[in-house]
Amino acid sequence: MATESSPLRPVIAQAAAEFAEHRDLHTVGDLLAFWPRRYRTRESDLGAVEVGQFLVGVAEVKTARTRRMQKRKGTMLEVVITDGRNDLDITFFKAWGHEKALVPGARGLFAGTVGTYRGRLQLTHPGYTMLDDLDAGERKDLIPIYRQVGKLHTWTVTESVRRVLDVLDDVPDALPDAVRTRRGLVSRTDALRGVHTPDSMREVEDARRRLRYEEAFVLQATLAQRRRASAGTATRARPRRDDGLLAAFDARMPFELTAGQREVGETVAGEMGRAVPMHRLLQGEVGSGKTVVALRAMLQAVDSGGQAALLAPTEVLAAQHHRTLTAMLGDLAEGGMLGGAEHATRVALLTGSQPTAERARALSEAVTGEAGIVVGTHALLQENVQFYDLALVVVDEQHRFGVEQRDTLRGKGETPPHVLVMTATPIPRTVAMTVFGDLETSTLRELPAGRQPITTHVVPETWPGWLDRTWARVGEEARAGRQVYVVCPRIGEDDQPDEETVLTSETPDPEADGDAPAPPRPLKSVSGVAAALAEEPALAGLRLEVLHGRLSAEDKDGVMGRFARGEVDVLVSTTVVEVGVDVPNATVMVVMDADRFGVSQLHQLRGRVGRGGLPGLCLLVSGTPATATQERLMAVAASGDGFELARLDLSQRREGDILGAAQHGRRTQLEFLHILEHEDVIEAAREDAFAVVEADPDLGAHPLLADAVRARVDAEQAAYLERG
Repeated sequence: MATESSPLRPVIAQAAAEFAEHRDLHTVGDLLAFWPRRYRTRESDLGAVEVGQFLVGVAEVKTARTRRMQKRKGTMLEVVITDGRNDLDITFFKAWGHEKALVPGARGLFAGTVGTYRGRLQLTHPGYTMLDDLDAGERKDLIPIYRQVGKLHTWTVTESVRRVLDVLDDVPDALPDAVRTRRGLVSRTDALRGVHTPDSMREVEDARRRLRYEEAFVLQATLAQRRRASAGTATRARPRRDDGLLAAFDARMPFELTAGQREVGETVAGEMGRAVPMHRLLQGEVGSGKTVVALRAMLQAVDSGGQAALLAPTEVLAAQHHRTLTAMLGDLAEGGMLGGAEHATRVALLTGSQPTAERARALSEAVTGEAGIVVGTHALLQENVQFYDLALVVVDEQHRFGVEQRDTLRGKGETPPHVLVMTATPIPRTVAMTVFGDLETSTLRELPAGRQPITTHVVPETWPGWLDRTWARVGEEARAGRQVYVVCPRIGEDDQPDEETVLTSETPDPEADGDAPAPPRPLKSVSGVAAALAEEPALAGLRLEVLHGRLSAEDKDGVMGRFARGEVDVLVSTTVVEVGVDVPNATVMVVMDADRFGVSQLHQLRGRVGRGGLPGLCLLVSGTPATATQERLMAVAASGDGFELARLDLSQRREGDILGAAQHGRRTQLEFLHILEHEDVIEAAREDAFAVVEADPDLGAHPLLADAVRARVDAEQAAYLERG
């Protein structure tokens, strides 16, 4: 007998190497987690096949004849298969080995790409297995279809899984018996058999329901333990003072806070004033004023004698935050300096590519406490970075960081610091429950006064004159004294997409049925577009510069500084300008290859314009005629509601894009749970998991559940280490 940890080779010796090489499947458990993508019945519709389609179907051999080939030696086999209504030709140019199996009346499962010959559809040398062989003495009406595994046919995968199930002991069940009974769920053993060797679709659905709930339950148990650990940890209270740095900042603030900013600010101030670490997510629309809320919390931390660290995902954004905070504070950021205000502090910047002297100074200001606020990138996570008294951690753009990185920075405080996580990517409620369930959530929906509407248009690149009009419009805005962003998905002509860019797929899934993917269109690059625009007559005489992640920190800072001062008219950039960059005079955003960006990322990008007193314009340039893609771009153009677009974005993406590098390891992606579709499952699992953890915080009475939680956390740590 075998267990889930047993190696595959002793059970399925011949196929084990293919599973290991092509799917990274080494154990019985690995193979059983290789789920069927869909199911075929014994009835097929050969009348629905099309040229180029990869057919997997059951059919009966109607006729079979061999004949000698005319132009070369050997005998070929010509077979006609039928579903009882429609026929399909099959040709083998070597009859030997096939003629004895493919005889009239035999039924088999056939797989191959449909082609044509003399006006008739046909399969040439398809793979096949006869149903008597596939059944192995057990007739099943449903045939599971798996993803391609090297050179193995899908029925070889099916047979391998059945062999594993035949020798498998009962599988340990991570779900507590009481939970499984209350929710009417089958055991894990029955679920595995129901998915891989079902007698009916009802059995498949029962199995999927169980596995879907298990995914939600283990994830919620992980979050419940994190939240309980945070709530049970003591820290130093950081109450608000009436006569400190925060009060001085509020007194000179040149604008009035929105009602939402005031409400969230009060909540944050109250939680920081308690001896339990705050652990809060602040989400809000692009430009809703999250930075001001975070700055006021950081000043409260400084007033308490502590420090605040702001973690940003890119050097451009870290430098922008440093400039913004310093400018907002004025002489309040000149602590210990001539002309500094009475309650002043310092704002230090720490990045990975700083010159040695600058880095040494920032490290010194952090460890001595001279800098009350330290802004940085992943460099803040390094072991040699120490703080005098870290009171507050602010993580900007949480979707760029894993929970492990968040925890690494929290560990730099002598007592656990308070944590404020920010994101400008609006999060649907079910995502918040699934991904950020260990955080309390606050939302800013209203925009500050003075924000202007942004008009968005889709520009079909292939339509005559439309791209020319785009550059003419850019020239008009720039000559009127305003500034323009042009965003491209990669840096150079021979480069992959920039590391900050998360692109959507242009072509079909290469493992899906249907046509093979077409060669992708070459993506626009910063270097290529900048060179073209330098020769564009509509932009003649304008000042143009480039910005991307490969520039040195000094060069990036110089470019952004010149753009912010109005010394650059057109900035050709990668998505390093996606978040946090604030140039009020910028009014136009042109996104090249917009069809390759996700909905939320497009919404983020266009939020870079319209930030001053002038209306914004966003032009989404697309070179694809695909209907679904055009509909997605038109949806972005038609709506400025980030929460509505976030739901659209998630509905069109895999959950792995949400949970993926940001939150969980590769082996912990959701297979059966779809965040927007299964809110009821998430809520039920959350209720059960939080109750179990409340009664048994260490899960000592539920060792199998504890193992499942540890496996998920270990995968998070592995993903973090992979990202460096």
